[in-house]
Amino acid sequence: MSLLDCFCTSRTPVESLQPEKQSKSGIHQYLVDEPAHCWPPLSTQASEAICSTHASHYELQVEIGRGFDNLTSVHLARHTPTGTLVTIKITNLENCTEERLKALQKAVILSHFFRHPNITTYWTVFTVGSWLWVISPFMAYGSASQLLRTYFPEGMSEILIRNILFGAVRGLNYLHQNGCIHRSIKASHILISGDGLVTLSGLSHLHSLVKHGQRHRAVYEFPQFSTSVQPWLSPELLRQDLHGYNVKSDIYSVGITACELASGQVPFQDMPRTQMLLQKLKGPPYSPLDISISLQSESRMKESRSAWYSSVCNKILRKGHQQAVYCPMFSSNR
Repeated sequence: MSLLDCFCTSRTPVESLQPEKQSKSGIHQYLVDEPAHCWPPLSTQASEAICSTHASHYELQVEIGRGFDNLTSVHLARHTPTGTLVTIKITNLENCTEERLKALQKAVILSHFFRHPNITTYWTVFTVGSWLWVISPFMAYGSASQLLRTYFPEGMSEILIRNILFGAVRGLNYLHQNGCIHRSIKASHILISGDGLVTLSGLSHLHSLVKHGQRHRAVYEFPQFSTSVQPWLSPELLRQDLHGYNVKSDIYSVGITACELASGQVPFQDMPRTQMLLQKLKGPPYSPLDISISLQSESRMKESRSAWYSSVCNKILRKGHQQAVYCPMFSSNR
């Protein structure tokens, strides 16, 4: 049995705010049958917020993004009993096909299964009518992609990229050690908290190499709903041949993400899908990092002197240093 097969029967109940309007035949019943998930708190301070499974306990502030192929709205919210700021992902299950429901369920379950500071954690999951609510820690700086769009449209400096990718790679290394391929590494799936902690999200495309108690060397399954992430995917994953692909395909995606952070643009993003595939497979004279990026470095260095930039960079650097001290993988003895 695979890592994911062990959890294929986990379900959550429907708690409707308007029982009389609750659909009895809707697809949200796919997630019905067992008590709502409420996992052990990561800190005493947030314990009450984590265990609240009533929508009335959360005051939605503002929509801060969308995800899951635009089916999920992401909100900044306040847990009214404690005043704790949280992030709430709300998905209308009626709009999801059975395949998308399975992908959504997998992301929720795996977030509970994996315990690592650089992997995004879901505190509480419950349903309100046909709407799935997922409560997670508030990441004050949002995603690395949001930082690019808002503050660094021409790309980040090398030191900031290094510090962001350090946390993301630590989370990715944890997944690889547990026999899993992420298959969706990109800037929008790298989240940053107010104290500089970098976490990796986007687990819906994750695949386990462990099948029936054995760890396989390669995977031949193509990730569903991967159109939006194809620019980040490795050539061997896109090729879909008898050689398959393994955890190294994620390293390619890290490289594309590094180019994304450095230039503010995603390599291959504007290419037709067929042309992009040929470019990746045949290895043409195409450079993901345009030469103009080096000419922008001076202006970004000036920008890096701002108080806001220094604050973000210092927080990420300090948090990364704290983690490195307690991580054997980055010990100076190795």
